[in-house]
Amino acid sequence: MSNLTKQTVLSIYHWTDTLFSFTCMRDPGFRFNSGQFTMVGLDINEKPLLRAYSLASANYETNLEFLSIKVPDGPLTSRLQNLRVGDLVYIGKKTTGTLVVDNLLPGKTLWLLSTGTGLAPFMSIIKDPDIYNRYEKIILTHTCRFADELAYQKYITVHLPNHEYIGELIRNQLIYFPTVTREPFKNRGRITDLIKTGELFERLSLPSFSVDNDRIMLCGSPRMLCDTRKLLNDIGFIEYGNSASGHYVVEKAFLG
Repeated sequence: MSNLTKQTVLSIYHWTDTLFSFTCMRDPGFRFNSGQFTMVGLDINEKPLLRAYSLASANYETNLEFLSIKVPDGPLTSRLQNLRVGDLVYIGKKTTGTLVVDNLLPGKTLWLLSTGTGLAPFMSIIKDPDIYNRYEKIILTHTCRFADELAYQKYITVHLPNHEYIGELIRNQLIYFPTVTREPFKNRGRITDLIKTGELFERLSLPSFSVDNDRIMLCGSPRMLCDTRKLLNDIGFIEYGNSASGHYVVEKAFLG
């Protein structure tokens, strides 16, 4: 238990019947890098039941935020989704994860490719001023089945551009590209298909992926990760591994 702290839940927001987020207090000694994850859990039968969750909050924010799916019979999420303000949750003291910019070789454009709750670590990253010092452009793509699952869409497009401290960086350097796969929407289709056909780059008026200029982070469904890794490998991109920086990084912690 020495590797955990108990923190008070401050808010809960239900995006859909299958998706929710919550915030909790942050221990003064808790530190993390943008894009990392930690363990989150509850007391179940007098024992902590823990799962890995990416931090959706910025590394400088006072509170911690997490994004989660709802699994009706899930040992943890079936209980987490019923959180109320004032409840206590376990938060791990240690953080880890591959989605940190130091794992990437220097480049000009950072692509953050996400599906579903894979958006969470990228919410942390796009709020980090240091990221905008490292890259000329940051492109965040988020693919879901339905439009109402595009969590944080209004926050990204309305609130962040007007943020007191990072608003100018957001307006000048961040590009947000949401897409859905199962209903009509302004952007339609799987992100890998949009990359293969070139539609993604055409819609954004940007050149296709270049080993020299583009760096990529991936977080989402196993299928998206597998397909995108093959696509990137085929055009000469090298994945981060064995402590050697790469052209792209993949978060594998949530595949089990």
